[in-house]
Amino acid sequence: MKNLNLSTEKELSGSRIILEAFLQEGVKTVFGYPGGAIIPIYDALYDYKEQLEHILVRHEQAAVHAAQGLARVSGEVGVVMATSGPGATNLVTGLADALLDNTPIVCITGQVFEHLLGTDAFQEIDVMNITSPVTKWNYQVTDANELPEVLAKAFYIARSGRPGPVLIDITKNAQLQKVSYKGYVSCQSLRSYKPDPAPSLEAIEKAAEFINNAERPFIIAGQGIMLGKAETEFIEFAEKSGIPVAWTALGMGALPTDHPQAVGMVGMHGNYGPNILTNQCDTLIAVGMRFDDRVTGRLDQYAKQAKIIHLDIDKAEINKNVKVDAPVLGNCKETLPLLTKQIKNREYPEWHQKFKNCLETESINLINDELYPNEGEITMGEVIRHLNETTKGKAVIVTDVGQHQMITCRYSKFKHPRTNITSGGLGTMGFCLPAAIGAAYGETGFPVIAVMGDGGAQMNIQELGTIMQYHPEVKILILNNSYLGMVRQWQELFHEERYSSVDIQSPEFVQVAKGYHIPGRKITQRQDLKEAIDEMLAHQGAFLLEVMTGKKHNVFPMIPQGKSVSEIVLNQ
Repeated sequence: MKNLNLSTEKELSGSRIILEAFLQEGVKTVFGYPGGAIIPIYDALYDYKEQLEHILVRHEQAAVHAAQGLARVSGEVGVVMATSGPGATNLVTGLADALLDNTPIVCITGQVFEHLLGTDAFQEIDVMNITSPVTKWNYQVTDANELPEVLAKAFYIARSGRPGPVLIDITKNAQLQKVSYKGYVSCQSLRSYKPDPAPSLEAIEKAAEFINNAERPFIIAGQGIMLGKAETEFIEFAEKSGIPVAWTALGMGALPTDHPQAVGMVGMHGNYGPNILTNQCDTLIAVGMRFDDRVTGRLDQYAKQAKIIHLDIDKAEINKNVKVDAPVLGNCKETLPLLTKQIKNREYPEWHQKFKNCLETESINLINDELYPNEGEITMGEVIRHLNETTKGKAVIVTDVGQHQMITCRYSKFKHPRTNITSGGLGTMGFCLPAAIGAAYGETGFPVIAVMGDGGAQMNIQELGTIMQYHPEVKILILNNSYLGMVRQWQELFHEERYSSVDIQSPEFVQVAKGYHIPGRKITQRQDLKEAIDEMLAHQGAFLLEVMTGKKHNVFPMIPQGKSVSEIVLNQ
């Protein structure tokens, strides 16, 4: 336990203790929205303007997504503040998103006075029971004396082990209460909580034996590599092994997409080779991924021929979905170097050639037409191609959810980790714009580009007001196909083209942006595309570019629901 504040004992209000904790935990930016039950904390914040920047979002859900964006690009804990009642309930979707995508967040909610709890007072709601399923830990404070220890635990739990969101609900009396403050002591451990299991050398040896004896090994990189800050260790492991490397949607960036061993994305709309060859490999090494259903397809037909090695920090994930032959429990920053020491330097030219052959097949049947169309409507793929050519892989790309998300994940080029930000597990429409705002505060040095569809753009469009007020340099790219495209695609392919409630009408986005003093442009012709993207990226400050794309283009390849990865469909 480390005392971070060695000042002499003094009396502070609960509200000031909260803000002192933020400072001691290295917090620079807080996203929030004030209200009656949290006014004391905002009153104290008035005296911390020089140390803490508060971003007033336009909806509490957006505060969580913004904190996620900052946390995802920086690796630090995002911080949110909201009031009781509807302020707290508006956080729930963001908390669920952060839980499924393992994003470290600390949310502070105000609550009614302690003596009013359970009386159905104005804006009182049982936030503890509501948020328990969507948080890693939650706790209610009614006495300010508890705050230093509780807040230290909150930050420790949020960032340690498998990260996740934490919510601390604080009654108004505890915010106002003055208590003796003896300084802030950061939390380094908890008796009943063991977030970092010690690596088993026996497990490492077994995994290494499988790898050394393999003829057709295959690595799938997950987000756990970035969460463990093990990008360097992973690349060293991969390069020594010589094994083909694919990634999940959230694992993208663990390895540069142009790395010689990189073979693309797995999953429902991933690349043809990584999916179909999953069922031909003899050893599958999963690093920091959880065998999500969108990756595996039919579990009873997933990699049954292979020895499966699973590196994960969370014991609950081992054998949860896929039976594992060699579980390696622990933080991959520790386990990967141990494994690297025991594997042989290898090359697999014939096995790599199979992936290259699959990529050639995919290119001929799909990719070339997506990226280099000669006629017809603008495709989402060619938009992303022009974006790649201009940014050269040096950008933070934030996506919403839908067809544009899968196209962006398929075709974006990334050279750096923590630059692909998307809603993976929950698939939250409306995630993109506030997450991009948060990412802009992550001090990455890269431009932040928010790529969204016309449906998701309207779900948190009010956050243009946040951009107007605080001027984060976010480039907004709306790929507008005048449909809820992914739902329409499923209705076309699996529901006999019975299009139901997917033909969405949108406002003139450029005019809406103009109302928020954000310049923009709309294009409908292919010949204007490159110049418009260049204009967007060159503009100093926020800019909105709307590109009208084909209404009925579908995202392929696709593993139909209920099918195996071997049954991936290249095109219609």
